[in-house]
Amino acid sequence: MDFQHYNLGYLNQGQAVEISLQGNAANVILVDSTNFDRYRRGQQFQHYGGYVTTSITKLPVPRTGHWHVAIDLGGRSGKVASEVRVLG
Repeated sequence: MDFQHYNLGYLNQGQAVEISLQGNAANVILVDSTNFDRYRRGQQFQHYGGYVTTSITKLPVPRTGHWHVAIDLGGRSGKVASEVRVLG
């Protein structure tokens, strides 16, 4: 599976992650380390986010811990460029 990965490191509950997309709509997921490993292995995983059709999305960090953002096209054709930044 092709995806873009951002290792955000340790974040606190109450912070937010802003994701900017250019190009196609894409799946944007915020996951902890355990669920990122499951995502990479193609297993079921719990996440925040989903299919994003807007150019900018903000996701709140639900709890303190180590977080990742993954962006993929979900098997659709196209290209997407992304930028991620932590707020707060």
